[in-house]
Amino acid sequence: MITFAPAGVFFLVFVCSFLYDRRLVRNGVYLFLALLFLASGLLLKLATVSQTATLILLWTLWFLLIVLPLVLGVFLIVNGVTMLRREGRRPANLLSLAAGAGILLFIALKVMADQTRWDALDTPVDAVGFVLGYVSLLFVCFVLYSFVYGRIRHRHSVDFIVVLGSGLIEGSRVPPLLAGRLDRGRAAFDAERAKGREAMLLTSGGQGPDEDLPEARAMADYLIAGGVPADRILVEDKSRTTQENLRFSKTLMQARKTDYRALVVTNNFHVMRAAQIARKEKLAAQVIGSPTARYFWPNATIREFAAVFLSHRFLNLSICVLLAVIGLLRLH
Repeated sequence: MITFAPAGVFFLVFVCSFLYDRRLVRNGVYLFLALLFLASGLLLKLATVSQTATLILLWTLWFLLIVLPLVLGVFLIVNGVTMLRREGRRPANLLSLAAGAGILLFIALKVMADQTRWDALDTPVDAVGFVLGYVSLLFVCFVLYSFVYGRIRHRHSVDFIVVLGSGLIEGSRVPPLLAGRLDRGRAAFDAERAKGREAMLLTSGGQGPDEDLPEARAMADYLIAGGVPADRILVEDKSRTTQENLRFSKTLMQARKTDYRALVVTNNFHVMRAAQIARKEKLAAQVIGSPTARYFWPNATIREFAAVFLSHRFLNLSICVLLAVIGLLRLH
């Protein structure tokens, strides 16, 4: 049992933190560590049964760890090209391409440093490697818990279903990305009504400079055209950011019911950050996600992770600086 004690400790911490507030991003770190120590414990148990099988498994894992960054870098570059072709050459669409190119560049520099043993290259590459290791660990935890959180079923009745806006096309038309959110919100609304509960849909989104009307108005029109009664829709049409979406929606909900309970609907890649913001804004709400086109997901997930990472910038950047210094001072 001692073999699995660390996994048990971290799983207990995860459960306690999850029960306290499932919207905490750090839950992903606890879950990852619990799974990591569980895997280590299973390997140790396997070693007592067959050392040969354990060595084969370890060599397989080592091979995958070496090959995975290269495969990931190539995949991200291909995805980045697809993003540019389908979504346009905006800076926000360059993230997967930049990440892929950065991974391949680091691999090339690492191979060169190992071959030449040139301190002027080897030392800074090691420093960057330490930082990338930390960021990669956080990214894995973020993706893992986003996957888990997005699949949690919310059993409590809700009073409001808040659908977050994401921009219109051609001035007034709801794009597929936003339509997916609205359809997911409509499904949750119909599920509540089927149980005899009178929830309301709340569309949230202001008017951008290239839009003919506020996003929330176009979203409400889309829902009404789909059969949702107009008197079951609230419109919040002043917000410009996700934080304002949730803050202004909270004001509308509290005005109608002080002890409200809500669901927030966004896309699956945005669920974890929206949940983080909802917690910060003290909303009595959990977040659910709608599907996203596969080609869009990697770039969007990197963007969301970067935003969450920078929301704790002091801690994360301090750790990055510390790791970089350790890498630079490391003896070769």
